[in-house]
Amino acid sequence: MATPPLAPFPGQQAQAARDVNTASLCRIGQETVQDIVLRTMEIFQLLRNMQLPNGVSYHPNTHQDRLGKLQEHLRMLSVLFRKLRLVYDKCNENCAGLEPIPPEQLIPYVEDDSSKLDDRMANQTRASSEERREVLEVNKKLKQKNQQLKMIMDQLRNLIWEINSMLAVRS
Repeated sequence: MATPPLAPFPGQQAQAARDVNTASLCRIGQETVQDIVLRTMEIFQLLRNMQLPNGVSYHPNTHQDRLGKLQEHLRMLSVLFRKLRLVYDKCNENCAGLEPIPPEQLIPYVEDDSSKLDDRMANQTRASSEERREVLEVNKKLKQKNQQLKMIMDQLRNLIWEINSMLAVRS
């Protein structure tokens, strides 16, 4: 007899809601894109290794196995694209109401008498500087990942050109 699933505690729900912010959605989207690229490379590898059933050393079982793997990769690829679309839509939804913050609000203002600066302003300044530092780190990592993805895309493009060249030579 199966027991009903336990409902998460309210604290766990709040933690899950906090964990799913725009930055984490972007990270999930980046991982999804990497999975898409990996699956695409696997599909090309399968296609490269697949022989046409033209009667020469034709093994129906091997061909069917490879065809099944290819169909599974294509199915997973469509699932990943749907996941990427959901992440994209959610990020756009989260960023729809955001307006750019004027630079004047980002620069801490100190009156002539610096001894009257209260703790609240100091905490806000510290929090904003930490947040800015985190954003800069995330942007740096994002640029690095984008460069890696561009290199992978260039490699895939070259691979496709080579495949097309080989097919053109055969014809």
